Amino acid sequence: MQLKNQTILVTGASRGVGAAIARQCAQDGAKVILHYGANEAAARTVQHSIGGNALACVGEDLRAAGAGARLWDAAAQHGPITALVNNAGIDPASPLDGPIEDWRAAWTANLAVNLHAPAELSRCAVSAFRSNGSSGGTIINITSRAGIRGDDAHHDAYAAAKGGLLAHTRTLARALAAENILCYAIAPGWIDTDMAPKGGDKLTHALSEIPLGRMAAPGEIAKLTSFLLSGACPSATGATFDVNGASHVR
Repeated sequence: MQLKNQTILVTGASRGVGAAIARQCAQDGAKVILHYGANEAAARTVQHSIGGNALACVGEDLRAAGAGARLWDAAAQHGPITALVNNAGIDPASPLDGPIEDWRAAWTANLAVNLHAPAELSRCAVSAFRSNGSSGGTIINITSRAGIRGDDAHHDAYAAAKGGLLAHTRTLARALAAENILCYAIAPGWIDTDMAPKGGDKLTHALSEIPLGRMAAPGEIAKLTSFLLSGACPSATGATFDVNGASHVR
């Protein structure tokens, strides 16, 4: 893949999938701007590992009102952004039982980080891409298998937010394709990051439902992201790419 002449904002790039995406895009020739939520030291480590193709690290708590617009404005100070990868995500439990205050807080946090902030960033991106004229731009939203098939009773809010992000992606793709603004969704199942089960019954259960027999590696998501950003298949705009080891097929 060739991503030369692209400047890509990657959210949640201090670790895991976001860090892998930033590294892969930089390796393929892009300039990258790394967003982090709280761990600046980790983001700086990723930036250092990338070298000159990492333009900046920008911090922003995506749970806060207006965070998406603030992040975009700060990132845009480092050059015209040609692509956005909405990767940052959280999954606080929202159990149907227990204190109502905790349930409300989990829903608020899930919707803020997993849906509202990406949508606000996408809104900013569309405005910037339109100013580029016919060159357009690309938005990739890292969603989840949960947004398609649902999740367990403790993660209703997470699944709902990711499902909303899928609908948002499809809407933008349909509305903006004629302007050469392309939008894709990647919907992973379990990925081998620090957010995944590490042992015991939870890990055994997670692996038992994956016919491939293992979780996806962060690098798999990164390579698919880079391919989509390369413009090699613009007719796929609006599509959702399942990466889950055949644990959920459609």
